[in-house]
Amino acid sequence: MRVQTVAFLVLGLSLSFAQAPDDSKPASSNVRGSQYPRVYPDGRAVFRLKAPNAQKVQVQAGTPDGMGGGPFDMQKGADGFWTVVTPKAVSGFHYYWFLVDGLNVNDPGSDTFFGYTRQTSGIEIPGPDDAFHMPQAVPHGQVRQHWYLSKVTGAWRRAMVYLPPGYDTSKAKYPVFYLQHGAGEDEIGWTKQGHANFILDNLIAAKKAVPMIVVMDCGYATKVGSTANVFAEVFLSDILPSVETTFRVRADQAHRAMAGLSMGGSQTMQIAPVNLDKFAYIGAFSGGASRTFDPKTANNGAFADAAAFNKKVKLLWMSAGSAETNQYENAKVTTAALNQAGIKAGFYVSEGTAHEWHTWRRALHEFAPLLFR
Repeated sequence: MRVQTVAFLVLGLSLSFAQAPDDSKPASSNVRGSQYPRVYPDGRAVFRLKAPNAQKVQVQAGTPDGMGGGPFDMQKGADGFWTVVTPKAVSGFHYYWFLVDGLNVNDPGSDTFFGYTRQTSGIEIPGPDDAFHMPQAVPHGQVRQHWYLSKVTGAWRRAMVYLPPGYDTSKAKYPVFYLQHGAGEDEIGWTKQGHANFILDNLIAAKKAVPMIVVMDCGYATKVGSTANVFAEVFLSDILPSVETTFRVRADQAHRAMAGLSMGGSQTMQIAPVNLDKFAYIGAFSGGASRTFDPKTANNGAFADAAAFNKKVKLLWMSAGSAETNQYENAKVTTAALNQAGIKAGFYVSEGTAHEWHTWRRALHEFAPLLFR
């Protein structure tokens, strides 16, 4: 099986030399020089893999709602190439992989992105609102690796830290925004898949957001001999003090924000509302909500006293894509329950997108301008 898998991957490298169809273009998420996968102007995609000895090859979408269904059966040509044109996909980034006789195989033509707890192929489908998350001719910040030794786990950990334009030439202290990824992803996701750095660059240049530091850490942490995720403990005991002693941040409640997508949204709602002395801005993107949410009992009673909560928290904000039915309904019901209880909570809907990165890019683009005003 291993020999067969390697053969598929090696043969697949010849994708770059296959003839391109019609008005399609190579996806921007491809490895350099690769002609496949390709994207049509209407959002359809062409996938191709050379696997002459395979009996069945399919394209599996990580989020079928975003890519128009699947798995998609590919057709084998006389040249040993398997090809399929998939239906119109929602604009944005989508994880995918090949199923070659039932075996998960990454596309040699695609770059890989950490998702589903492994390196996974991905395709970028262009859309009409792409400019906000793409690099523009504006001053750019930097994303740096920040390594620190966790006292909680005893292991070295890495955070990715966005420093706004002008950080290195300034002596100013900046507000800090802690931004968490989703399940099966890691601290790279918000910049590689989410383009968070470009989103912030563009907002800051347009004076729609204040310059801020953004910390993106790994949402998984375990102690020796245990499988329990102790991220909340690591966050409070390790991440906060490490960031605040390394970077020029304004280390007070009024200048701290926390948000996350999916699992990261749930972690945010577990940590921030019960530590109101630390966070004035709280956001949950496609996570941290429930149709049975009760403000009187949720989060250890953090929302029970609406007046006290509103006095400390300047912003509580939820969002979801209109096509991610479960998360949308959860966020809608939770926001309504909070408002009914007297908690000031905002709600944003990303129209037409599902549980996928374009939903969260849009959420960040809407959320960041509300911070530290």
